[in-house]
Amino acid sequence: MLCMALILVAAVPVWGEIFVHVDSEGVWHFTNAPTSSKYKKFKHYPREIKPYPRVSKTKSGNNYSATRFDGLITEAAKRHGIAFSLLKAIIRAESGFNPRAVSKKGATGLMQIMPDNFKPLDIQDPFDPRENIMAGTKYFKQMLLRYKGKLQLSLAAYNAGPNNVDRYNGIPLFPETEDYVRKVMNFYWSYKRG
Repeated sequence: MLCMALILVAAVPVWGEIFVHVDSEGVWHFTNAPTSSKYKKFKHYPREIKPYPRVSKTKSGNNYSATRFDGLITEAAKRHGIAFSLLKAIIRAESGFNPRAVSKKGATGLMQIMPDNFKPLDIQDPFDPRENIMAGTKYFKQMLLRYKGKLQLSLAAYNAGPNNVDRYNGIPLFPETEDYVRKVMNFYWSYKRG
């Protein structure tokens, strides 16, 4: 009888609390014994890390070459100290490597820079791939510095604007922005893996 009771107790699932922390590189850390206040209670599987299909090295899923601007991306990455794979992920999410892309809101070029930012970023021709990538990388670096290296907040600010990130004190609850951050992070991890 005692053996039967022990078997039944052993079969009952035990759920402990799990905590999660996302570092500045976008890496998720899980623990049942948090070592700092950065860890928050894990409530559900986050949408941000659901995998996307593997990134093709030659095609972006449209008619635009995914490698055509690699030289410019490398130059911008070195100049501003941003990972090549991260910049490429941002460009893929923003424009699908289309240098002539224009959004419904007027964002322009490979890195989809808003017209309000042309003058502050000294952009003469937003459709010029080099000019657009250099300016977009400079702007993203400003967001990364503003949010102290917190990658997902910086991406959210690049997409929705820093005022929205500040107002929400985190990633704004806009489906477009949440999807954007998830997309860029998945593309980034795919490019990093090679």
